Amino acid sequence: MMDKHAFFTFLLVIAVSGTLWAQPKTGQFVNISVGLGISAYDEEVDFSGTGFYVQSEYVHAPKKWLGLRPYIGLILTSGDDNTAFPNSDVSTNALMIGGKTRILAPIPWVAPYIELGIGTSIGSFKTLTPFTNISKSGLVAHIPFSIGLAVGKDNGVDIAFTYYYHPSIDQFAGAAAFGLSFRLD
Repeated sequence: MMDKHAFFTFLLVIAVSGTLWAQPKTGQFVNISVGLGISAYDEEVDFSGTGFYVQSEYVHAPKKWLGLRPYIGLILTSGDDNTAFPNSDVSTNALMIGGKTRILAPIPWVAPYIELGIGTSIGSFKTLTPFTNISKSGLVAHIPFSIGLAVGKDNGVDIAFTYYYHPSIDQFAGAAAFGLSFRLD
């Protein structure tokens, strides 16, 4: 026989399950995000830079829980002062182009999601620390990864932490970002 906690949990799941597919919508959208840009050394040492981040995505959502997202973005960061190592610099000034896939929990009002993809950054990159001395300009491959929440009645507002890992230059760039989606169809 079922105990009372398991029974109430079962009833709650049944009551909520009918509304889980109410949001977000399928279709085509444009998403524009802006936020505080960061660049950081990929080891557990505090070398980083801050600046500005902006990105635009074309969103094709064939399912309520799945979105395909080609993107173009810009990140401009400069190294923060590190008094212990005055010549250190971790900065990224780059245009980013690529594609991501978003998997979302289709929950009304607050829908958590993750994104993963592949892309390239075009620009200048510095990872100058006591451990690494990399200064590069041109094309650098990156792996985008994001975690966030799609909030609002139509899940049209994004609040996310988005990262672009650059394995060849020992750093990642990213942002704490805020975005808005606009329906195209």
